[in-house]
Amino acid sequence: MTFARLPRPPRGFVRGAAYAGALAGLLAMAACSSPTSRFYTLGSDSAAPVAARTAAAPAYLIEVAPVDVPPQVAKNQLVVQTGPSQVQVLEQERWASLPGDEIRRSLSTSLTQQLGTIDVYGTAYADNAAVYRVSMNVQRFESWPGSHALIDAVWSVRAVKSTAVMTCRSVVSEPVGDGFDALVNGHRAALQQISAQIAGAVQGMAANGRGSGSGSGKVGVVALPGCPG
Repeated sequence: MTFARLPRPPRGFVRGAAYAGALAGLLAMAACSSPTSRFYTLGSDSAAPVAARTAAAPAYLIEVAPVDVPPQVAKNQLVVQTGPSQVQVLEQERWASLPGDEIRRSLSTSLTQQLGTIDVYGTAYADNAAVYRVSMNVQRFESWPGSHALIDAVWSVRAVKSTAVMTCRSVVSEPVGDGFDALVNGHRAALQQISAQIAGAVQGMAANGRGSGSGSGKVGVVALPGCPG
């Protein structure tokens, strides 16, 4: 019995089939890859350049402590409200850093610009420097797409070298349009309002020298013991 030898396929055909197979594999991998993540920040949106600082030391310093946020939003993913008792964690919409870090950095930048001073948190400073420590505990950080962004925070300003302390609560709700950019901008605007209230408190405490302060009278500040009404 004899067996007929089948003709070999042309070498170019084999090479072409290999290329086609590899290309198909790459396309399949691309189809299965995760969507691109988008990253957001609460950094200041001010386009105005910061004025050059002189060599003169500021009248006082600030120390912005790390910010506490509710555990359910203390993650890189954006967490949005879908109802009074329901939230959705968005895997592709993410903060550039953890929300507590975003808030602290934005607050520090805003306060140093408004007060013409520097944030010395984690940095050594002269023993005779007047320093005001800013602490914030965010109790609610709610994101309602197409509706509003809400920040409910208790904050304090304390003169480091005395027992003088001012504790206040700010509740700010900013209306927002559709889209996640609008939602983040709403939180940024709310945080800017709170930073303006804190700046007023620092200025009031610094003005009277012993930290009793005088209120800015802005809507959204709820008086607590030690907070001017």
